[in-house]
Amino acid sequence: MIISIVGPTGVGKTKLSVELAKKYNAIVVNNDAMQVYKDMNIGTAKPTPKEMENVSHYLFDFIDVKTNYTVYDYQKDAREILEKNKDKNIVFVGGTGLYLRAALFDYRFNEESESKDYSNYSNDQLYNMVLKKDKNTKIHKNNRQRLIRFLNKSNIDIVEPKKLYDAIFIGLTTDRDNLYKRIDNRVDEMIKEGLVEEVKTLYDKDINSKALKTAIGYKELYKYFDGEITLDEAIDLIKKNSRHYAKRQYTWFNNQMDVKWFNTNYDDFEKTILEVEEYIKTQTN
Repeated sequence: MIISIVGPTGVGKTKLSVELAKKYNAIVVNNDAMQVYKDMNIGTAKPTPKEMENVSHYLFDFIDVKTNYTVYDYQKDAREILEKNKDKNIVFVGGTGLYLRAALFDYRFNEESESKDYSNYSNDQLYNMVLKKDKNTKIHKNNRQRLIRFLNKSNIDIVEPKKLYDAIFIGLTTDRDNLYKRIDNRVDEMIKEGLVEEVKTLYDKDINSKALKTAIGYKELYKYFDGEITLDEAIDLIKKNSRHYAKRQYTWFNNQMDVKWFNTNYDDFEKTILEVEEYIKTQTN
């Protein structure tokens, strides 16, 4: 049995994954694009050894932060784990939907182009590359982020819109106001736990990898250390970007996967666990 726990940042996925893993004697596999990296702990909300509760976890904290680890790389690693653990229950957990799709669906990648780093290309160059792939593109040439996203996405060949592995997709959610409040509070807690110091250690090593340029919590603090913004502005920007990312996650999962959503009961999380377990029973009987 494969269970996939999805949803926006800060909604309770880690706790649910461990509880279900204990219930079904399962292993846990990460599908968060930033939790694969070493030395990016606080800002990625990577589960601590205590939170893992002696459950076997895979694809966490194993890639050097200087390395450009792609969705193509993740697909190979996740598929290897799936094949080696055919006789076990597996719980996928994380908020990077494309990683999960790459692992479980019939996606094929162009290895060379998927690993491409577009950071040294001008907007005009990126735009011309997009035009070669889609002459009718509506992406503005100054929208660098969307141009790069399109180029990366266009390197994916979806052979068939079907799953290669049967999986039960569980989504955790909460109302928007509560989610945003939890995100803001979590950012404040990260700062107290030493996020600034964690990022400063990486900054002082002059590491400017793709992961640090894109990860929320790291890219904003790099701007602070570069003197572009104040610390308060960086923290506010982390909160803002986290909220926007959560919104994009909802949109992606609702459009791309058949997810059964559950409202997280933060006052009594055990009730949420029981609701999810009851649903899993209906899917496995």
